[in-house]
Amino acid sequence: MADILVIDDDRELCELLDEYLGSEGFSVEAVHDGRHGLERALRREHRLVVLDVMLPSMSGFEVLRALRESSRVPVVMLTARGDAVDRIVGLEMGADDYLAKPFEPRELVARIRAVHRRVEGPADGEVLIEGGLELRVASRTALLVGELLPLTSGELDVLELLLRYVGKVVSREMLYTKALGRHFSPSDRSVDVHVSNLRRKLGAARIKTVRGQGYLFAREPTE
Repeated sequence: MADILVIDDDRELCELLDEYLGSEGFSVEAVHDGRHGLERALRREHRLVVLDVMLPSMSGFEVLRALRESSRVPVVMLTARGDAVDRIVGLEMGADDYLAKPFEPRELVARIRAVHRRVEGPADGEVLIEGGLELRVASRTALLVGELLPLTSGELDVLELLLRYVGKVVSREMLYTKALGRHFSPSDRSVDVHVSNLRRKLGAARIKTVRGQGYLFAREPTE
């Protein structure tokens, strides 16, 4: 069973990733079309999926949409450089991270390791509770009034940091560096997309925007 499923029709790139990721201790399975890639991903035999946007038979977005109907496997999407729309759409649909082509293989390894660290989480049984929301840190699950929330690893990371500072403003830069493990760039909208998704799933009033400063998870009023 391979650690990573790469779904990309660029066979030369897949061979390069197989060689490079193999040297970093990962095993790789490569699939070169969307439909077959989806079939393999749905078998739940991989720890992470690297998914290109432009694919034959099914686009990467179609694969991601179908995959997210039944699987929370982490997905790193490969997008065209400078195409911010693809990145935003991918995150909104449930991708955990993205990387623009062309890229350095070591950067992909860094993103994969960061996603793995976030998904695996700590070994303790810490639980963050605010109002009807419960975030179980070790198991990487969130419940709202007892109902399991379908959150991606990126959404869970942002939510965890906001809950640790509940009632206080958390800057966008802090969310990038501490929650997502990436360098802060004012033009990067990843955090904003994750917050937008969280508002849709939790209720818009729970996370407030503090203009020019960042985001704040509001305490639930007590009677």
